[in-house]
Amino acid sequence: MKSTHKRTQRDYSLTFKLAVVDQVEKGELSYTQAQERYGIQG
Repeated sequence: MKSTHKRTQRDYSLTFKLAVVDQVEKGELSYTQAQERYGIQG
């Protein structure tokens, strides 16, 4: 029996991850703003 549940986790490139973390660390975005802007789960 096949599962109809879709995978919700995305794989992000290291470059993308580092860019988002850099923005959060610099105070340009809060982590919740980054989640909303980039569609990141957590």
